[in-house]
Amino acid sequence: MRISIIIPVVNESAQILKTLLPLQVMRQRGAEIILVDGGSSDNTPDIARQYVDAVVVSPRGRARQMNAGARVATGEVFWFLHADTLVPDNADVLIREKTQTGAFLWGWFQVSLSGTGLSFQLIGFMMNLRSRLSAIATGDQGIYIGKQTFITVGGYPDILLMEDIEISKRLSKIQRPFVIHHKIVTSSRRWEKNGVLRTVFLMWLLRLAYFLGVSPSKLREWYES
Repeated sequence: MRISIIIPVVNESAQILKTLLPLQVMRQRGAEIILVDGGSSDNTPDIARQYVDAVVVSPRGRARQMNAGARVATGEVFWFLHADTLVPDNADVLIREKTQTGAFLWGWFQVSLSGTGLSFQLIGFMMNLRSRLSAIATGDQGIYIGKQTFITVGGYPDILLMEDIEISKRLSKIQRPFVIHHKIVTSSRRWEKNGVLRTVFLMWLLRLAYFLGVSPSKLREWYES
């Protein structure tokens, strides 16, 4: 069973090699890596080219980029990774164990943040608890989806924000997800840059507003303001 690792990027030249290098052993085991560039103004695609199987150019936006990667992917399982996520070198083996029988159609990994302070440990704990209770994942948790299941739900919805929340809701109607308890590490740079409390408050505000019906385009404005 082949895994297609799909990574949307925009201007990740400083980070992309840290993400791609641990994935090379998975390529040796048959996985393919697809980098989907959303119009980088730096040399991200050039840096990544020798470490991936394909570089795809797409209009900017995570949903559009991930869908573009899925259209050219040849694997039976799609694994969507953020460009600032580090994974254990047996992550593909763990996914295969849960998907090769067809019993599990989708899921994600538990996550920890790269920051070493107690606040980052707490954030990671709360992210994992929230996703287990709600059966809804965020993109930095390394969502994996069987190809046919991905097609069934229509891929990622073409919205500017909350595409991970929306596809989780659609997938949960088919089957409750399976969470791989091995952890992947996502960068804490967003919290470090904008402040822990401010970032946590903004994330919860955006999710609440989305569930109350605020449009993704408006949420995107708040997110980038």
